[in-house]
Amino acid sequence: MSVIVVEFVTVDGVVEDPDGAGGTATGGWAFRHGPEAVAGDKFRLGSLLDTGTLLLGRTTWELFSKLWPGRTDEFSRRMNTIPKLVVSRTLTDVGAWNNSSLLHGDLVEEVTREERDLIVIGSIGIARTLARQGLVDEYRLLVFPSLAGEGRRLFDGEVPADLRLVTSEQVGPAVLSTYRTR
Repeated sequence: MSVIVVEFVTVDGVVEDPDGAGGTATGGWAFRHGPEAVAGDKFRLGSLLDTGTLLLGRTTWELFSKLWPGRTDEFSRRMNTIPKLVVSRTLTDVGAWNNSSLLHGDLVEEVTREERDLIVIGSIGIARTLARQGLVDEYRLLVFPSLAGEGRRLFDGEVPADLRLVTSEQVGPAVLSTYRTR
């Protein structure tokens, strides 16, 4: 089992509000590069969408549960079919998006018991928590040629790490870089 964190990120390291839905002053930076820049399997998840599980925080899940269920293209079908674990202290019902279930219990304990690969999309708090515990195996970062200047960053300096670059490729206006932690 691997934990894979995937994030849209600016050149200056901001991951917060890539679509502008969060209403931040600098939000929408990824979507300013056009819909194709963020559409489809930009993170090269491939078969992981058939064999893995999404691990999402409440905010990301709520956004996605409004976005994905109404779409029918191949990538959307796979996003709608993959099992989803939702980490939330406030949600009681996750029936709005197929194959979603609430993660009960401690996040770290549940992740260490999981048998399938876990894909963390967005969900900055979850990604940081798992990184602090040394549980992230891989980062797939789609770096956009934008400078946000402010906003939450995935790497906040709290957890020192040396990452190993595995691949790097241009994907539209962005660069997809894959890093391993071990």
